[in-house]
Amino acid sequence: MKKNYLEFEKEIKTLETDLESLKSPFGSEGISEVDTQKIIKTEEQINEKLKITYATLNSWQRTLVARHEDRPRANFYIKKIFSSFTTLSGDRLFSDDKAVIAGFGLIDNKSVLVIGQEKGEDLTSRIERNFGMMRPEGYRKCIRLMQLANRFQIPIITFIDTPGAYPGIGAEQRGQAAAIATSIECSMSLKVPNISIVIGEGGSGGAIALASSNKVIMLENSIYSVISPEGCASILWRDSSKSLQAAEAMKLTAKDLLELGIIDEIIKEPLGGAHRNRDIMAQEIKHSIIKNLRYFENLSRDEVYDHRKVRFLKIGRERGFATSANLNDSGLGYKESYFEKARRGFSKNQYLYYGLIAFLLALVTTITVV
Repeated sequence: MKKNYLEFEKEIKTLETDLESLKSPFGSEGISEVDTQKIIKTEEQINEKLKITYATLNSWQRTLVARHEDRPRANFYIKKIFSSFTTLSGDRLFSDDKAVIAGFGLIDNKSVLVIGQEKGEDLTSRIERNFGMMRPEGYRKCIRLMQLANRFQIPIITFIDTPGAYPGIGAEQRGQAAAIATSIECSMSLKVPNISIVIGEGGSGGAIALASSNKVIMLENSIYSVISPEGCASILWRDSSKSLQAAEAMKLTAKDLLELGIIDEIIKEPLGGAHRNRDIMAQEIKHSIIKNLRYFENLSRDEVYDHRKVRFLKIGRERGFATSANLNDSGLGYKESYFEKARRGFSKNQYLYYGLIAFLLALVTTITVV
């Protein structure tokens, strides 16, 4: 299988080309003895170069890795991780969307609904899959199956890998925006655990429509953002060449998003990216899914729903919303820090405090004079 290399992997490409030449017994002078020591030394050089290169990737370079042509897609992970997978098709209104694979399967001897945005492996399949850009019928298919899983208390696993929802005229005419909004609403209202894994690109509302989950997990070199770096650069600076600057500002990498509390977990990738060892990557994802499913096993349906609600309400806040400790109260209450309470109290009664300070200053001045 031919390997594809990114711009910053030129030295790695040279070393791997040399390695292939060393492994071949057929040289320019005919059959020759293979130099085992030189092969081992070159392999060590490749591994060292991969460590250095991938340890210092900037946001734009991670974006390129997330889009890598050889990166494993949802279809690969579904086949490797789940057994007895049965595909279900159609939205019962218009047609079936090939950009998303959906069906029921088994993991750890438990039934789950699996939904995966699929970009395709080669040019033919990518055109058929519309490069992972879902149409309204794709989201409606997912909504139909999520509601079915909710009815039968079956957990939901989604693989996110899309540059965004399809922006074509036909998709807009069939209600693309409404389909995305309804998918988000459906995901948030579920009373079964839903776990989303961003395996490549998590772009725009097309990703959020299926990633409104109890747990949002990202692979180490995946990205998750409201817009692509090129799109952001074009809007802000009218210059798509400023993609690096945009990518850094957008905080779209897994590390940045974990620090911001947008995602819950990062799955480490093999050295050089998921595409360099697909089987190990699939095993790591499987372990993470099983671990997170077990976390929700002892939670009631209402607790699962509240867990998801609290997760999203606390994004961008210091503590967020939590279930009230008072048994007589119902619903969620906002837990403020003491600093926030003091600041809000001062802001609300600032003129009273200003008057009090002025009075105290006048009193101190009077006493000093006397």
